Amino acid sequence: MSHAWGYGNNNGPDHWYKSYAIAKDGKRQSPIDIVTAQAEFDPTLPDHPFQVNYKAETNMELENNGHSVKAQMKERSELCGGPLEGTYLLEQFHLHWGKNKGQGSEHTIDGEMYDAELHLVHYNSKYGTFANAADKTDGLAVFGFMVKVGKSHKGFEKIAKGLGNVMMTGKKTNMEESFDPRCLFSDLSTYWTYKGSLTTPPLFESVTWIVFQTPLEISEEQMGSLRLLQDSEGANIVNNYRPPLPVGNRVVNSSFTR
Repeated sequence: MSHAWGYGNNNGPDHWYKSYAIAKDGKRQSPIDIVTAQAEFDPTLPDHPFQVNYKAETNMELENNGHSVKAQMKERSELCGGPLEGTYLLEQFHLHWGKNKGQGSEHTIDGEMYDAELHLVHYNSKYGTFANAADKTDGLAVFGFMVKVGKSHKGFEKIAKGLGNVMMTGKKTNMEESFDPRCLFSDLSTYWTYKGSLTTPPLFESVTWIVFQTPLEISEEQMGSLRLLQDSEGANIVNNYRPPLPVGNRVVNSSFTR
C-alpha cells in the first residue's frame, strides 16, 4: 500500500501543496513555533478549566497506518472547557517522532523541538461524526503534548507493548488490557491555544490547537519501540513531522502569565 504523501524527499511536506493547495495558500496552517513572549494571556481560560470525561477503552485498536501509530476510540469520551464551546469527543490519538534525540515534535516552543509529540484528536459533537466535523472551522480540537525521553511512562507502556503487533504498515491489533486515555497526561492548566489545521493531508483548517506547557516523559526503550515501526516501503517510520509554518496574523493565547 503506497501513499501519495509522506515524509520522504520526494513526497514530504515540501511537496504536499501539489495535491493539497491549502498547504501553500492556507492562512491557518499548523504546526507553528510558539513564541512564548508573544503569547497573549487570556484570563477567561483559567476561569474555564478543562472538563475531561474520558471512558476506558476495552480492546482498543492500534493501527500502523504507514505514517504513525493510531489508537482508535469506540467509547464516548467527552471534553469541554478551556477555549472550546460545546462538547468535543475523542476520536483517536497518535504520535509524531524523530530518528534522533532532540527532533520529532511538530510544534516548537521558542524554537525548541522535542523528541516526539502526542496528539489527542477530538471532534465537535454538534456535527455528529468525525467525518462531518473534519473540515468545519470549529470542527476539531487537538491536545498537543511535547514528549521528551526521560523516565518510563506507566500509561504509555501499554501502548509500547502493543507496538510489536503492528510493526508493518496496515497491521492492526486489539489491546488485551483496558486502556483509559486519561492515563497519558495529568496537568491541563498551563497551555497555549490558537486556530490551526491538521498537520497531515488533507490539512483542513479546522483545528483549535491546545498545546501544553509541561512535556510528557517516556523512556528510551518506549521511544525506541516507536522507531521500530515500518512504513509501506519497509523502512523505519521516523521524522514523521511537518515543520512549523508562519503564524501570520493569528494570535496565540495562553492560559497562564509568564
